[in-house]
Amino acid sequence: MKHLLMSLLFVLCQSELSMAEEMSKPLTDNQLQTAATLRDSVLVSNEAWSIVESLTTEVGARAGGSAGDALAVQWAQDKFKSLGFKNIRIEPVTFPSWKRGIEVAHVIAPFKQRLVITALGNSIATPDNGLQGEIIHYSTLTDLINADADDVAGKIVFISKRMKAFRDGHDYGKTVPARSSGAKEAAKKDAIGILIRSVGTDSNRVAHTGNMSYDKDIKKIPAAALSNPDADLLINMLKRKVPVIVNFTLTSEAGEDYTSYNVIGEIVGTEKPEEIILIGGHLDSWDLGTGAIDDGAGVAITMAAAYKISLMPTQPKRTIRVVLFANEEQGLFGGEQYAIAHLDELQKHIVGAESDFGAGKIWKFSTKFKPSAKALGHQIHSVLEPLGIEYGDNKAGGGPDIIHSKKAGMAVATLSQDGIDYFDYHHTANDTLDKINPENLSQNVAAYAAFVWLMTEIEGDVGFFPPDSK
Repeated sequence: MKHLLMSLLFVLCQSELSMAEEMSKPLTDNQLQTAATLRDSVLVSNEAWSIVESLTTEVGARAGGSAGDALAVQWAQDKFKSLGFKNIRIEPVTFPSWKRGIEVAHVIAPFKQRLVITALGNSIATPDNGLQGEIIHYSTLTDLINADADDVAGKIVFISKRMKAFRDGHDYGKTVPARSSGAKEAAKKDAIGILIRSVGTDSNRVAHTGNMSYDKDIKKIPAAALSNPDADLLINMLKRKVPVIVNFTLTSEAGEDYTSYNVIGEIVGTEKPEEIILIGGHLDSWDLGTGAIDDGAGVAITMAAAYKISLMPTQPKRTIRVVLFANEEQGLFGGEQYAIAHLDELQKHIVGAESDFGAGKIWKFSTKFKPSAKALGHQIHSVLEPLGIEYGDNKAGGGPDIIHSKKAGMAVATLSQDGIDYFDYHHTANDTLDKINPENLSQNVAAYAAFVWLMTEIEGDVGFFPPDSK
């Protein structure tokens, strides 16, 4: 699929290179004041809370390929309809399915204790009687890569790097490679399995799942994550300088290819309905919690923002398209398929933005606009600033499910949420509705609503960029 996308991007690149950039006209005082009024009215509303409460209560966990996934697709269509969206539709997204099964672990020696683990997404099963072996410990993935293969062979690798909490979550990128690539690197050195410290910032005895991948040319080994306290427990045992023997059992397995759907609803523009403001979140979640912060909150924030705009006396000039993406968790499948399916109309996508970092207050607004449109970004920020939002830069990413559309050339914006505690709950059984602060959620909706409405009002565009593969 990636090769198809990149080959098609060449056509867009040629078109882009032939376009002369036009100066963007500033927003008027009246437009800015209308957005401020919208912002303030949304700030005291609770539509997003009602939406995420409905999703987590009536659907709950909705891992890609599960019964919850199918239920969520129907829920999303019904919710769009009840909120008055138009052009409600589903677009197919096919991907390999995977089931978790049983997951248990024990230290056999030197001290018999239970360990709290969870299988990493895509992991194979252990033998029926479990996988037993001596632990070989490395602090980081890099340490494992640099290790002597003779030390690793026949053992269970344990990687103990602990993620640190920051409001922008930047340590996630430094920590997550152990999860995504640890099994491959361990298998290269003939390890029989791998346990990693959960990629999370909490101290709860709850393990964090997340996707990992295998290489077709390297043998597959079972992979699981330990809760942070259990990772600490292993380290304390290893300090005794005696072999630590662990047995863990996973019954996870790959299933057949499964077709889910991106679910789309629109608020149709009055003057330029063919031009699109794209917002959304991913509809799927992991299977351990109820998917409240990841990404029920993003679903609710973007649906509610568009809904509030639809109630305005002055209707948007451009179409607001809310996309609830399929199976982000196991490989950005919905976002990639959206970019492919809509490649011929991406030049009509004025901007894209995804909410997928929980429900903490938005604290920063960033863009990726053409140089002549940067001033528009600052004007939009002037309406967001009273919400406690600072201006970032012109290097926005847009969000995980927006990546492929951004690579194809679409302009994007990022409304950065405060994620200081996001990775306490991320991919765990603790991802539940009680972790969402309703006041913070409303601040998110207010910011999205003001930003989106102003983007429907601008004259011209904010840029379409040569495609890249970064």
